[in-house]
Amino acid sequence: MDRIFNINNILAFVTIAREGSVSRAAEVLNLTQPAISHQIKRLSEETEITLFSRSATGLKITPDGSALLEKAEHVLHAMAEFRRHASQRVGHVSGKLKIGTIVDPEFIRLGRLLALLRKEHPDIETELVHGVSGDILKWLRQGRVDAGFYLCAPDDVARIGAGTEDAVHAIKLADFNYRVIAPAGWGTQVETVGWTALATLPWIGTPDTSVHHRLLNSVFKDHDCKPNVVALVDQESSMLEMVRSGIGLSLCRDSIALHQKQTFGLAIADAVSVPACLCFVTLDRRKDSLILSETLKLLHRSW
Repeated sequence: MDRIFNINNILAFVTIAREGSVSRAAEVLNLTQPAISHQIKRLSEETEITLFSRSATGLKITPDGSALLEKAEHVLHAMAEFRRHASQRVGHVSGKLKIGTIVDPEFIRLGRLLALLRKEHPDIETELVHGVSGDILKWLRQGRVDAGFYLCAPDDVARIGAGTEDAVHAIKLADFNYRVIAPAGWGTQVETVGWTALATLPWIGTPDTSVHHRLLNSVFKDHDCKPNVVALVDQESSMLEMVRSGIGLSLCRDSIALHQKQTFGLAIADAVSVPACLCFVTLDRRKDSLILSETLKLLHRSW
């Protein structure tokens, strides 16, 4: 292998050529003039080329030195690129991240999180697995997802995954309210009544693992009544369509309820609401893994 020239000697050569004197080059590089002169002497010996000649006005680069200058500048640029890429590899994260997603991407700010992951860690491959909220905990334990978004009552955040073999690490992202919506024209039946009266009206049910079922089951249990479920759906879009079609009542987020009222004339039960929150969950034993710890950092930035 050919001998490699000292990069500091090349830096001294380029700096003198740019500055026009040893003294100014010494100031730029924060070195003494003898040190700079020694580096140029070593580089001349290594290349067997006279790089500078002395004149009445100071140092003058020789024709051979000029021929080498552009190559020397390329070497310094390549070295700078090498250092930049090396620094980027410190803490480099790569691998696959499977995220369980729910409801609409805009609400959970999924796009913002994925954009940050792509920007900060382009070698992380993300896979999205869609389902209802209750599926996420099951998928975590099955290894189907590494993390995911989960909906629950605010008081339940500390109890997520309690009593199971694998503890769950949960981060609360946002609080919001669910509202009861009803078909257009049902305003007099729902707007001012409470849960007991609402239970007697037709309801559109959801799977047991869904947040709608879990929250409503708790509310109606507290009021010692059961809803009159006449249909079952597993998609929010289908649920809203059934409400608009006059089938029965359902829950939806407050912002969606207002939009449905303004756009389609649906009625809202103004006397009741159900507090809820959005969380991001992963298994506690895995939260400190490199991919997940970086994901959690970026999650905080996206919220």
